[in-house]
Amino acid sequence: MPSKVRIALDAMGGDVGVPVAVPGAAIALQRHPETEFLLFGDSKLITPELEKYPALKAASRVVHTDVAVRMDDKPSQALRRGRKTSSMWLAIDAVKRGEADTAVSAGNTGALMAMARFHLRTLPGVDRPAIAAVWPTLRGESVVLDVGASIGGDAQHLAVLAIMGSAMARVLFDLERPTVGLLNIGVEEVKGVEEVRAAAELLRRLNPPNMDFIGFVEGDGIGQGAADVIVTEGFTGNIALKAAEGTARQIAEYLRSAMSRTWRSRLGYLFARNAFQALRDKLDPSKVNGGVFLGLNGVVIKSHGGTDAEGFASAVDAGYDMVRYDLLTKINQTLNRDGGALQLAPRVQEAIS
Repeated sequence: MPSKVRIALDAMGGDVGVPVAVPGAAIALQRHPETEFLLFGDSKLITPELEKYPALKAASRVVHTDVAVRMDDKPSQALRRGRKTSSMWLAIDAVKRGEADTAVSAGNTGALMAMARFHLRTLPGVDRPAIAAVWPTLRGESVVLDVGASIGGDAQHLAVLAIMGSAMARVLFDLERPTVGLLNIGVEEVKGVEEVRAAAELLRRLNPPNMDFIGFVEGDGIGQGAADVIVTEGFTGNIALKAAEGTARQIAEYLRSAMSRTWRSRLGYLFARNAFQALRDKLDPSKVNGGVFLGLNGVVIKSHGGTDAEGFASAVDAGYDMVRYDLLTKINQTLNRDGGALQLAPRVQEAIS
């Protein structure tokens, strides 16, 4: 466990960039004073913002680059144009060279994944990394993956996601055998697309020792906490994530409107203010911002592009926790124990087909 957690920030990433990344880092530093920051980006923009936060300035080093990956860049374009010079690449490179323990970016998801995969490489048995999110549920929390790293996937890919997700849940939630479910349109065996049904059969045949595969989970089961780990491919996972965030904001707006409608409702709010604050915190998507790239030889955290400073701080918190509790090493150890299942997956899938 390192005495200092060194975090590399792509300060130019996201819809806003520096005006969110720097205040977000300042908030995270207040929560974790033993953090040091490397900020990659345009020093002419970063330095004036840093002056507003003396404690952060003292704990930071700025590395100048005037190249930033645009939010609408295709991953291939970002690799060609921003490789070795962009703020995103340099943040990942700091992890590769051991100058930082984790990299955090709110930038273009596809570009971040392409650069991280190209530069850090994947773990043995992992073809494509995934973004794993810790999702608040009625039972506590669940790991949901993939929430946007890549679109589509065959049965083998989904099985690998299940093994990686269960490894993360074992570490985060201190569970011996996390329950794992595949997101589907129904719990019946005959429902769903072929890839999902084949993945269920593959996981039953593999029977990995460190998970309890429970079958299919419907969409409403995510919030209910139907499983410790819920697996889907990135297209569906990202839609589910954005839909949940939008619903949370919608409910919060309904509450604000209802509480300010009449003098009686305003009076009632005063009496129940603490309860409503707790509810707002539960519904605030920024509180759980920050997806972990699983399957890489390094820790990379993806923040929502449109987040605010508090949300960016939550993404930094996720990176901090991954490092402080050595989660990457522990997850890799679990993956190594399940390595037989990872290596066996292609042969079992071929036999089923």
